[in-house]
Amino acid sequence: MAYQFTLPGRTVIGENALLSCEAIIKSFGKKAFIVTGKIVTKTGLVKVLTDNLDAWGIAWAVFNDITGEPTDQMINAGVKAYKDTKCDFIAAIGGGSPLDSAKAIGAMAVLGGKISDYLGTEIKGKFPPLVLIPTTAGTGSEATKFTIITDTEKDVKMLLKGDALLPDLAVIDSSLTLSSPKDITAATGMDALTHAVEAYTSRKANTLTDMYALDAIKRIFTYLPAAYNDGADRKAREEMAIAAYEAGICINNASVTLVHGMSRPIGALFHVPHGISNAMLIRQCLDYVLDGCYEKFAAIARAIGAAGAQTGDEAAARLFITELSSLCAKLDIPTLKTYGIEKEKFDTLCGKMATDAMASGSPSNTIKEVTKDDLLSIYHKLW
Repeated sequence: MAYQFTLPGRTVIGENALLSCEAIIKSFGKKAFIVTGKIVTKTGLVKVLTDNLDAWGIAWAVFNDITGEPTDQMINAGVKAYKDTKCDFIAAIGGGSPLDSAKAIGAMAVLGGKISDYLGTEIKGKFPPLVLIPTTAGTGSEATKFTIITDTEKDVKMLLKGDALLPDLAVIDSSLTLSSPKDITAATGMDALTHAVEAYTSRKANTLTDMYALDAIKRIFTYLPAAYNDGADRKAREEMAIAAYEAGICINNASVTLVHGMSRPIGALFHVPHGISNAMLIRQCLDYVLDGCYEKFAAIARAIGAAGAQTGDEAAARLFITELSSLCAKLDIPTLKTYGIEKEKFDTLCGKMATDAMASGSPSNTIKEVTKDDLLSIYHKLW
């Protein structure tokens, strides 16, 4: 069966990657609309970008009102600012929230209307050139055609997609992730791992995504604990930046499955950061669907050294779950209870969460057939 494999327009990766992008970025326009957040601005990372733009003779305007995970209201404000400042291309720097926001702002500056109008459709159009510069290693937004925006009226995290949302340039420089704090390192790293494992065990997986996914998984199991324990470990940061990009490529082409489908409603209703809600769910979700493809989970276990070639597929798959639990413990991943979510409220909202998760389409990518009742069972097991 033939399949399509999509990537960002261009990718520049390595130390001081931004410095080598002058000619490419100059070709995009004369004034950059910089999408970021206040914390990223305070770290001085935005200045790294603006200093380069100044040196290259490119004007710029900063929009740093992405506070937390993006909402439709933030996107509306960004679209107005983009038009008011008369910029002609967009450059986002930060974690997944600014990068996702930049995609949505660029699209809505052209399309108009409400962003919720585009849920469930392929977003198409000729949008402003887009440069994405991640400062965390995890979301993979720099490699994908997806953006996740919260609909504040319905309390739903919308998964919006379209090849037109792919960045024209992805700039991957692991030195920009050195200031990422421990909790963000853990959350984004677990997000990347979830991307890679889900893509590898997705109905839409193919030869190329399998290759990227296994490589990302191996890097993450080896280097995420090191990056978490010592943020200044440049080798660990470099490996995690590569893994996050690889995992982003994977979901761009094989999509996500059960974990992400069930994670988004928790994030929307309880305001849990995306990577953390994934990490809270990943063991229970994957354990539930293990028997759908023992051979693939077994291959992961062998790739990370949790099982040998002589171990049977079912036993090896279960060893992967054990190793996954160990990784979550090393990263101090909280449970719903220790995070502070009230069980009574959670139980009350389980039905809505399961409905929203199924409606997103992600659970249906899982190799094992799952229903709303299955999702309800998993949600209740989280306690």
